[in-house]
Amino acid sequence: MLTNIRTALASAVVATVFAAVGVQAAERIPATQAVKNVVLVHGAFADGSGWRGVYDNLTARGYRVTIVQNPLTSLADDVAATQRALARVNGPAILVGHSWGGTVITEAGTAPNVAGLVYVSALSPDANETTAQQYEGFTTPPEFVLDVHSDGYGYVKPEQFKAGFAADTTDADAAFMRDSQVPIAMSAFGTRLTNAAWRSKPSWAVIATDDKAFDQKMLQHMAKRINAKVTNVAASHAVFMTQPKVVADVIDQAAKESVTAAR
Repeated sequence: MLTNIRTALASAVVATVFAAVGVQAAERIPATQAVKNVVLVHGAFADGSGWRGVYDNLTARGYRVTIVQNPLTSLADDVAATQRALARVNGPAILVGHSWGGTVITEAGTAPNVAGLVYVSALSPDANETTAQQYEGFTTPPEFVLDVHSDGYGYVKPEQFKAGFAADTTDADAAFMRDSQVPIAMSAFGTRLTNAAWRSKPSWAVIATDDKAFDQKMLQHMAKRINAKVTNVAASHAVFMTQPKVVADVIDQAAKESVTAAR
């Protein structure tokens, strides 16, 4: 009797934890699943802590998750940080990038243990292209305004941060993100890529339909060019924070389908 009560209580606690991150116990990945690792790569003006909701959701499902902390000092430095994270992973992994992180995973994603790529409102240049070239022919919404300092590092203008980056967050969360934003060396956008991992790895894309950091036509064009399976969701550029279950669901789909898709 006492054992049954303890078991019931333990099950209730687990169910509560899963519910808190939007996961049902039935969604736990099977022990036989080939891809159980996920590496998350943040973009400009942010850091890895923004992935917390996605991390909680995926780890509750049974995934092993690694979060990259990009220095944002150059494309080479960010790629090196991602490569170090991939080198620590035991087994195949899904490599995920948000925004500028899409450029990083495009360059770093040719690593042999990368099974698939997930672009979260992210850039996806081709080899020998620069990130800046992806904007040609498109118009960035007026809400997204950068403040570039004399040292070559850029921030999102504080007074425009919520409207341009995180419109669907609370005022308090947007203020914290604004005041903790990590600047990026703007020269990184002019660096030509050597690799285009999406040419050899299956790709998925989450597109935030209320994203003000990119022209919607640009996001859809990039996803179509890399032949990504697209999931559209009503969210701001901070979709990786505000829609963690949607993002986690796509990553889960990629992990389950990547081995077959790569054949």
